[in-house]
Amino acid sequence: MTSKNTKRLRVTLVRSPFGTGARHQACVRGLGLRRMHHSVEVEDTPATRGMVRAVSYMVKCEEVG
Repeated sequence: MTSKNTKRLRVTLVRSPFGTGARHQACVRGLGLRRMHHSVEVEDTPATRGMVRAVSYMVKCEEVG
């Protein structure tokens, strides 16, 4: 469960993952992104930061709350 003081990130897919490596496609799916311009809010953890960093050329990331 998330508490009220937990930071969150809003991640938006701005470039198609097709034509990229399987590991980068797995990172996009692991973040919960399904299609272009789809946004999700995820917890700000080292694991999600690593996934965002791996696919930084495909996503837009901003802090929420």
